[in-house]
Amino acid sequence: MELPDTQAAVLDAASATERRSVEVIADDIGVPPAAARRGALELADRGLLDVDSETEVSISVTAEGQQYLDEGLPEVRLYRAAVDAGADTDPVEMGPLLGAAALDGPAVDIALSNFARKGYGSIDAGAVEASDADPDADPEAAALAAVADGESADEGVLDRLESRGLIERAERTVDRVTLTEAGVTAMMEGVEAVDRVDQVTGDLLASGDWRDVEFAAYDVEADAPARDPGRMHPLRAMAERVKEVLVGMGFEEMDGPHADAEFWINDCLYMPQDHPARTHWDQFKLDVPPMAELPDEVRDAVERAHREGVGPDGDGYHSPWGEEMAREVDLRGHTTSLSARHLAGVARGDLEPPQRFFSVQKAYRNDEIDPTHLLEFFQIEGWVMAEDLSVRDLMGTFEEFYAQFGITDLEFKPTYNPYTEPSFELFGEHPVTGEVVEIGNSGLFRPEMLDPLGVDCSVMAWGLALERLMMLVTGAEDIRDVHGTLVDLEYLRTEEVRY
Repeated sequence: MELPDTQAAVLDAASATERRSVEVIADDIGVPPAAARRGALELADRGLLDVDSETEVSISVTAEGQQYLDEGLPEVRLYRAAVDAGADTDPVEMGPLLGAAALDGPAVDIALSNFARKGYGSIDAGAVEASDADPDADPEAAALAAVADGESADEGVLDRLESRGLIERAERTVDRVTLTEAGVTAMMEGVEAVDRVDQVTGDLLASGDWRDVEFAAYDVEADAPARDPGRMHPLRAMAERVKEVLVGMGFEEMDGPHADAEFWINDCLYMPQDHPARTHWDQFKLDVPPMAELPDEVRDAVERAHREGVGPDGDGYHSPWGEEMAREVDLRGHTTSLSARHLAGVARGDLEPPQRFFSVQKAYRNDEIDPTHLLEFFQIEGWVMAEDLSVRDLMGTFEEFYAQFGITDLEFKPTYNPYTEPSFELFGEHPVTGEVVEIGNSGLFRPEMLDPLGVDCSVMAWGLALERLMMLVTGAEDIRDVHGTLVDLEYLRTEEVRY
């Protein structure tokens, strides 16, 4: 049997009765471990070797652990100093003991935190009292020394040393090989090593030796190891597609902060400050200083809208409104805060109609997690500013948008929002379950929202769920399989976004 040099050498170094590691074989035959492993796998494909892989854990002493091997554990040094000072008879002030034990900096806290835990004594009001203990039998010191000598130790003690950062564990995969019956037969019948080249190199081309060498044959049907290269997340791919569609419809993308003042998240949307949705049960409040500056003119106008309403028929809420609450910072529960910033002229200056803006960004809500809800999600925010807009314009925009994704069975249902009137929710049919799924909310911004922001024409707006759109397009039934801590990695590796 003819085999390439490396394969022949690996086969000759393998044994039918002993499992030998690829690394040892590589050292024996004088080739890199990677080359020996490749040769072993190729021989396994031909049925001449059995290759078994197992994980080995190695334990080594860290730099801090080595320091304590040389100097002693801080708690042991403190105990010895305490006994030398007579603390096993009467309490001794801690200060002199720390000096005697040569403890300073972080080592002091380490010694104090482990002193009582190990039963070396007690510390009360700055005085140390030593117990009757044997520091020479300290299990952690003994285990640390054992690791340094390459010996085994109790797993529980090793876990403690690892938590203290004195040792570290590392895993590596070890491949071991044995000859199969076919391999033994091949060796008995004789194996001839052939110098074959498996790739064309620059040196071969430059020297012209490629004309004389024998090239290895390639088995295009041979099994190849699975590879999972980096790829775009299906949800991100869907977001990029949404952006392409909206830009194609004449919209411009907007951006803004994820953490913002309640003023922009809620107050500008004519959401009363005593509304249940503004409690910690729905919002994620941040323990940070309040927003320092709010635009005075917009702030005053928003407060008037809340207190008095807008226009001759406006009545306001007759409920408390305070600037202190308006300045508090939350994670935005929707991306309509970006719309408020743009309409108020804060983000890009004053805007004259017609205007079309959108964003595809994250929002955060304290929702109960289920197949269609997560604590964070992507919202497709959009609005159009123009004269005399109507619900018909809004519905037509949705029909055009969703048609780009093959969704033509939209349903609309009237609803209530504090910031839009009229308002309606959108629904679509799930392609697998047949369930009618809510996919967004929309409406025409109310005068109580637009007037304080300085807008004197119609604005139609919406917030659509990117994850729900993806579910309708791909047939995914549980958003937790796609996005979040329980994500299905196999789904992410194989799923393609379909439009």
